[in-house]
Amino acid sequence: MTTEMLKPTASESQVAVFVKGLAQEAGFDVVGIARIEDLGDDASRLMEWVAAGRQGTMDYMVRNTDRRLDPRRILPALQSIVCVALNYGEGSSEPALGHGRIARYARGRDYHKVFTNRLSQFERLLHEQFPGINTRHYVDTGPVLEKLWAERAGVGWRGKHTNLVSREWGSWLLLGEVLTDLDLKADARGEDHCGTCTRCLDACPTNAFPAPYQLDSNRCLSYLTIEHRGSIPVEFREALGDRVFGCDDCLEACPWNRFAREAREADFKPRPELLAPLLTDLVTMDDAEFLRRFAGTAVMRAKREGLARNACVALGNVGGPGALEALKRALHDSSQIVREHAQWAVDRLESKDVR
Repeated sequence: MTTEMLKPTASESQVAVFVKGLAQEAGFDVVGIARIEDLGDDASRLMEWVAAGRQGTMDYMVRNTDRRLDPRRILPALQSIVCVALNYGEGSSEPALGHGRIARYARGRDYHKVFTNRLSQFERLLHEQFPGINTRHYVDTGPVLEKLWAERAGVGWRGKHTNLVSREWGSWLLLGEVLTDLDLKADARGEDHCGTCTRCLDACPTNAFPAPYQLDSNRCLSYLTIEHRGSIPVEFREALGDRVFGCDDCLEACPWNRFAREAREADFKPRPELLAPLLTDLVTMDDAEFLRRFAGTAVMRAKREGLARNACVALGNVGGPGALEALKRALHDSSQIVREHAQWAVDRLESKDVR
């Protein structure tokens, strides 16, 4: 439906279709609409998750709980949430010896920047067509339960690994949302198609899922390599393998990925320096080099200290040319965290008599 086709007498369904067309015009791959409603058992599960400490050191999950559970506290007149998604699928690849592994979503431009541009364009189109409306947009930067609302908007369903899964796109969707006081017809809630499959749970190298649909962040390699700022527990360091930023194991295991397709967003195409960075470079780089290489990418989230810490552990696991030399240089790093992990890696390689 084009903008010229929307009439004052348009039905609720026609308006919803029109709004979806605006989202697609702004460049989103998937769009769905959820009506504001009580979260019921989902609210209880969130509170139980936080009470059990499964958010780890992600203190922001504890803050603003009232707004997470009721987004009308963000936008008082809120009626609908337009949930949008971008596909970031790409072919898999195995890093060579001595190279690190970065999660797929972080191998191109920072998705926050891509989403912010698209969401701003979408909001502009909405305000042009519906003068006087109120909107707020987010892309995992505010107190909005994005996976929950995306499921309620029919974008997909929350799989047993707690991430969103789509029959059309598999596991490779990044999510955003626009909150609005427009009264829009909602889409049918996403239906769970996991069945008896447990491949995602079985694939986790640290047993981070105490039960289906439950995640203990304290054991998750994605959390430990990105959000966690301190020392990586020794019990999980070997399982980290060659990962330096994130982990895709549970996502890659999902059989619905047989329907996945390559991302059409050029900014999501892997950059050579992010596809399989040399671990010795990551261990020894300074702040200026870190900024030069990773500015404008999601890897900035880990900071230089976190990425060097992760690379030390990865080198201790996989070795490679120049590994010991680089790690011994890292023993003099300005960061105590990096020095600690470098020492662990040196001890590990020397115990294997790796040169």
